[in-house]
Formats: sequence, C-alpha cells, structure tokens
Amino acid sequence: MNPHPPSPHPDVTVVGIGADGWDGLGEAAQRVLREAEAVVGGPRQLALLPGACRGERVAWPSPLRPAVPALMAAHAGRRIAVLASGDPMFYGIGRTLTEVLGAPPRILPHPSSVAYACARLGWAVEETEVVTAVGRPLARVAAALHHGRRLLVLSAGAGTPAELAALLRDRGFGPSRMRVLEQLGSEEEHQRDGTADTWDLPAGDPLNLVAVECLRAPGALRLGAVPGLPDEAYEHDGQLTKRHIRAATLGALAPAPGELLWDIGGGSGSIAVEWMRTHPSCRAFTVERDPARAERIRRNADRLGVPGVTVVGGAAPGALAQLPSPEAVFIGGGLTAPGLLDACWDALAVGGRLVANTVTLESEALLAQWYRRHGGELVRLAVAHAVPVGTFTGWRQAMPVTQWAVVKAGPAPLNTLSGDDR
Repeated sequence: MNPHPPSPHPDVTVVGIGADGWDGLGEAAQRVLREAEAVVGGPRQLALLPGACRGERVAWPSPLRPAVPALMAAHAGRRIAVLASGDPMFYGIGRTLTEVLGAPPRILPHPSSVAYACARLGWAVEETEVVTAVGRPLARVAAALHHGRRLLVLSAGAGTPAELAALLRDRGFGPSRMRVLEQLGSEEEHQRDGTADTWDLPAGDPLNLVAVECLRAPGALRLGAVPGLPDEAYEHDGQLTKRHIRAATLGALAPAPGELLWDIGGGSGSIAVEWMRTHPSCRAFTVERDPARAERIRRNADRLGVPGVTVVGGAAPGALAQLPSPEAVFIGGGLTAPGLLDACWDALAVGGRLVANTVTLESEALLAQWYRRHGGELVRLAVAHAVPVGTFTGWRQAMPVTQWAVVKAGPAPLNTLSGDDR
C-alpha cells in the first residue's frame, strides 16, 4: 500500500451527474461547473447544464479513449470540468483520465445507476452482480447466469433489453424475470416488467439498465461456478479435454484474478474458457492451427460468457512470438513440435506455471526428461465410466493422461549456497 498517494491533478475535475441533471448536483459540483473554462462531456450531459456554466462546451469525439490525450493537451492550463454519468470510477471516464494524466483528477461522484436500481428494487448491492454491455459484448452476461442469482446489466442503448431477453432464452434462462429501469433518478423515471420468454416490448429509453432475477428453465444444462463444466456444454469434434481431466488441469494451472494463460493446441477451447470463467479479469490466448476448430473455440467462448478469449491461428511455437508474456501455460497438443517446450519455458517468468497433458508414449518420454531437469509433479490421471455390460454394469477405462505440472523456479538465494560455493 502506497502511504503517499499521488495528489489530484490540479486543473481537471470530474463531476458525476445523473438523469436528474443540474438540480441533483451538490453545491461543490455546481461551483466547479460554473467556474470551469472548458466543460467536456457527452451531448446529453452537456445539455443538462444551465446558462450559468459559461465555459466552452466540448463534446467527446468517438471513439473516446484514443482522443483523450489530445483533448486534454489542447486545453492544458485551463480549468477543465469533465462530466460523467453517475460515479466516474464505476465503468466511467475517471479511470481513463487517471491513466492519461498520470495522476487522478479531482472526482466528485454522484450516485451510480446501480445504487439507484438497488434502492428501487430493495436489492443489497453487495449481493448483486453487475455486468456492463457498454462497449463490451453482451455475451459476457452468460458467465454470470446461475439459478436464483440477481444481475444488473448496464445497457448500451434502447435495444439492449430485447437482445438480453434473446440471450437468456438461448442460454436456458427464459423464465427469468426482467425489469428495465429507465431514466433512474429523474422525473421521467420509468420501469417495465416481464420475463425473457415473453419479452416483446418495444424499445424504450436508451438510458436504462436491466435487472434480472435468474431462473433456469426445466431441463436446461446446469453450469457450475468452478472448472469441470459438463462436456455437453461444448461444441466439439472429439478434440476436447474431458470434464474430469479438465478440472484437474485447471486445478494445476491455479488461475488467479488478472492472470494471462497461453492455451496451446486449443481444440475446442475448454481450458481457456474455464480459465477465464474463474474471474472477469482473467485473460487467455488459445493457439489453434485448424481454422474450423478456431471458429469453434470462438463460438464456445461466446456461448459460455467469455467472448474475450483471443484465438490465435497458427502452429506453435511460431504463433507464440508476438504474444504477451503469460503467468501460466497449458500445452494440450503438439508437445513434440521442435522447440515448443523451450519457447514456453523461456516465456514464463519466475513463479510462472506450466502444465502439459499427453496420452502418447513419445510425448510422455519428453515430459519425463523435463521433469528430471526441472522437477514439478508428474502424475498419471485415469478415469473410468460405468457402462452397461449385457444386463450388468462394468467399467470402461478412458485413455490415461500423463500430466506434468511445474512452477518455474528462480536462482537459488545466496544464503543457500554451500561453503565450497562461497
């Protein structure tokens, strides 16, 4: 923890504003806007200001993020006020400005749309999951769908509720109750109610969010919150790390928030998908040389709520050259490709993890060599399923999987050297 946080940028203040406009602002926020020499915001936000705000009004260009540095530089030395919807640090412009300016601006937050929605619905904020569709794929909602849970979906516009209803029906959550809350906090505040199965209401106000009470349809496939999803959750051509092996593999990879995975030999993408489902901030690159399988991975990722999986077409190790350094690597295919293990090992920083699975003797021999060289854990995983044998039941053994899991060690600390080495 930094005991001396950076001082706020002296010339830039971000003012959170709600649908209630000028009258909903406190005196400090109103004073900042009256005294600003330039006020930056979206057209809808700028229209909420009275004539008493005499500073130059500057509308954000589109796309917004690349334009921020030049816009801030163009008004350097002036008192700048930036308008933001609700809380500027909740999916807002506050983060972008902090990164661009190198120091946080002064921020005067307003209640967020989530705070308003939970107040109207009687939902505890800490027990409500929030997913945004603003500038992000709506498919991300699928990862948050669990029976009995409550979601708030931040809409990208008037069409989002209908798109969300279609997604819920497609993912087996058609019975879910949907409430669209429009113009929260303003005199025009309005709520519309229905279920995803029966949603046929016309598009309403673009300033809205959707509250969802998740109900899984009878017979719909149940997807849990931990790795080891049913094999039926995936579209595949047989190239799939099966459920029990997949759960063991993700356990060995040990994903943590914000970490990046290389999934080499993606097949159907199940390892990358379930890595990313463990936390919204996880990232994954999956390398697959077969174009049909690469498209299948994209479809699986989209359906299971992690459209951010990046599919890299090509064969490893060549396809790895331009990828950012990973915290973990999984090799599910192509182990014997010349230089593959070396390239993966070199890409890992100290403390990074590598997990490799194989069912062939040739690859097993290679893993044994690396195990002798670098240690780690070499295990054989065997799974058998009960199947009918005439009128009785017996076991059908799947091909055993050899797995090598290792954490890359660093140089030995000086105090561990022997007397001869000193």
